[in-house]
Amino acid sequence: MISTAIRVARVGSAAELAAAVLMVLGYPALMVAALIPSVPAFAAAAVVTYVADHYLHRQASYLINRLSKVRAGLSIRFLIRQLLLILLLARMDLSDHLIFYGAIACFIAFYGLQAPHGAVVTLIRNRRRMPVATRNVDLGSRIHIPDAPKFGLLERSAEKMLHLDLFAVVGLLISAQLDSAVAAFVGIGVTLFLGTLYVAALLPYIRGTKIPPTPEVILAAVDDWLHEYKPQTVLCFSGSKDSAYQVNMWLETMEQLDTRPLVLLRERVILQNLAPTKAPVICVPGGVHLMNMDLSSVRVALYAANVGKNIHLLRVPTMKHVFIGHGDSDKLASVNPFSKVYDEVWTAGRAGRDRYAIADVGVRDDDIVEVGRPQLAPIQTWQGVPEGRIPTVLYAPTWEGWDNDPGNTSLLLAGENIVKKLLKADPPVRVLYKPHPFTGTVSPAAGSAHRKVTALVEKAAIERASDPRFQADATARTKAKADLARIEARISELSGGPADKGDEAELTRDGVVDLAKYEEIARLRAEWNDAYWTSVGTFEHRVISGAEPRLYDCFNVSDAMVSDISSVVSDFIASGKPYAVTDSAKLGVEEFKRQNTAVRAAVILSNKASELGELLAAVRTPDADPMAEDRKELKEYLLGPDEPTSIEQFNTAVENLALKSETRNVGQERAAASGEAASPPSPEAHLSADPTVG
Repeated sequence: MISTAIRVARVGSAAELAAAVLMVLGYPALMVAALIPSVPAFAAAAVVTYVADHYLHRQASYLINRLSKVRAGLSIRFLIRQLLLILLLARMDLSDHLIFYGAIACFIAFYGLQAPHGAVVTLIRNRRRMPVATRNVDLGSRIHIPDAPKFGLLERSAEKMLHLDLFAVVGLLISAQLDSAVAAFVGIGVTLFLGTLYVAALLPYIRGTKIPPTPEVILAAVDDWLHEYKPQTVLCFSGSKDSAYQVNMWLETMEQLDTRPLVLLRERVILQNLAPTKAPVICVPGGVHLMNMDLSSVRVALYAANVGKNIHLLRVPTMKHVFIGHGDSDKLASVNPFSKVYDEVWTAGRAGRDRYAIADVGVRDDDIVEVGRPQLAPIQTWQGVPEGRIPTVLYAPTWEGWDNDPGNTSLLLAGENIVKKLLKADPPVRVLYKPHPFTGTVSPAAGSAHRKVTALVEKAAIERASDPRFQADATARTKAKADLARIEARISELSGGPADKGDEAELTRDGVVDLAKYEEIARLRAEWNDAYWTSVGTFEHRVISGAEPRLYDCFNVSDAMVSDISSVVSDFIASGKPYAVTDSAKLGVEEFKRQNTAVRAAVILSNKASELGELLAAVRTPDADPMAEDRKELKEYLLGPDEPTSIEQFNTAVENLALKSETRNVGQERAAASGEAASPPSPEAHLSADPTVG
């Protein structure tokens, strides 16, 4: 019932749901307390509404957004509480008392401060919003970008300003209870003084040296940097907040390029969710700004997603455009007809080339280049289950997709069956459950299935913890947990806390990576991963829903995987480990394999998951695994050969295409030069060439 309420209210947790309920009930309670009248009851209800409201804002609750849509926004909620306080004073026969008029005057004046406060905050934010935002681009030495207002004056400013009424409210309640006006006027004075001070503290930031340069100056500085840096290969990306992983997966590859890289983003929200990188990053939300940017040195542009905003860069003829995608799978998205707009399409292996040939969407075979998957380098090759350890099986289903096709994810029809059979396996195995981050975003049924699977795994983990057969090395786990705390504290210190982040302008000015810190963080993250897996032991069932541990880290500690048709399967094949894929659409084994290349060396599961025994047998007795050789062949077909390495193949492809781009540009320059040097043909020449003349 609680889970249903959480889903309906669109809140993230039971605590958030409780806060929402308390806030909604708090206002009727305030009215009742005002009508009785009862100062203690009113004070208690007021505390509940203040605290619940603040908590929901801190959690960025969806409910807060919805309340604003139905005219119950933040300002209205504060106004209602203040009006009910005035009603309380009237019901206590204080309507002729000085504090009653003081309260009315205070709240009118206080709301009179909201307009200049809101106007100044908006003006500062607009002036500090950069036409482009950057990371690892040295703009600070080229233009003056001033500091943001101190003490977090801009962060959740409306909420902070409105909460200054707390002093007046407390003072009025005390005076109403004690029948003394002193506390009321002290509280009123403090509220109005702090409100005025807040506005005054912001005023210096709307003039003089506190204002960032104009957009024209900033864009000129960016062009100056581009002219000096001369980027050669650009990774262009546009998408929603949830799609940031699609560009993040390519950052390390960009860092390893032999040419000068540049990451070009189109949405600020992607920049805010970009993984740490030492590659230069420029976020250009405006299409006009991008089209006017000096990218004349770029020879190759890479695109990780087929989106409309790509057109702003695709129109540039002096560079070659390549679709690299964000995964390799047999989904229809992997052979999108939009791919025709690119000069080349790069796939991991021969399978990608064949997909386009079969799909017949207009992508020519000559325009397809096999480059492997550089991101798969961290995936370790399987050497069998280590002696003394039970096998680990990873269940990593994909999400439900936009069309709610039941064949997209096994969670809907097979998820519970898969997990129950794995949890009951004899000999036992450990289960890791890592769902796709989009799970449940479109289909409530998928979200419900995810929660059921999560509950099953968590319950089994509790039961296993008390099983005498599974006793962990307490000393090692305690040390590992201490190491995790130490590493996380150090990473937080190196990364900087929220107070160190600054606004967009400050991050653009100061966002040049410290290479020493960057390398230390990378080393610490590897240590964190080792410590994490030690802290959870080798037998503990686990639900892994966050960004860490990463998917490939889960691959490396697993001995087999169950998944759906997605790039996860293709990536897992790099490990050489046994895997199973669920035929949720009930196509049948032969048809399922015919339609989906990546499952040709997999155990095919029905929705009942009765075939899981074949997968577990392959894990326990690798020598008798009938699909071992098939997996080796499929690995090369899907992902390309092991030698040369994928990053070497990728760099070669970039170099070859850059040469084609340069050749084209030189040819255009020569043609233009020839056209300017040649004299135009005479009118007589036109006449003599016309067969109708004479």
